[in-house]
Amino acid sequence: MAKSKLTKSQVKHIARLARLELTDKEVEEFRKQLADILDYVSQLNELDASGIEPTSQVTGLENVTREDKPTPSLNQKEVLSNAPRKQNNFFKIKAIFE
Repeated sequence: MAKSKLTKSQVKHIARLARLELTDKEVEEFRKQLADILDYVSQLNELDASGIEPTSQVTGLENVTREDKPTPSLNQKEVLSNAPRKQNNFFKIKAIFE
C-alpha cells in the first residue's frame, strides 16, 4: 500500500473550504492525520467486490409514513392562550435585529 502524500497547500485549501484557520503546526499535524486516513480508506481498493450487489443500506428498514390527511387546526385564541407575551393577536418576541 502506497503512502498518501498531501502537501501543506492541499491541507490549507481543505481548511479554507471548512472555514478553519490553522497554524503551521496544525497544518503539519493534520497533513499527517489526513494522509493516514486516506491510506486506511485506500485499503478498500484491495478488496474483491465483484459479484457483490450494490446496496444503499443493509438493515432492511423502510420509511414508515402515514397518509397526509387534513385535520382541524387550533383557532387563533387557542394558539395564543399559552403565549408568554402577545400583542394585537400576534406572538410578541424580543427584537432580533438591531
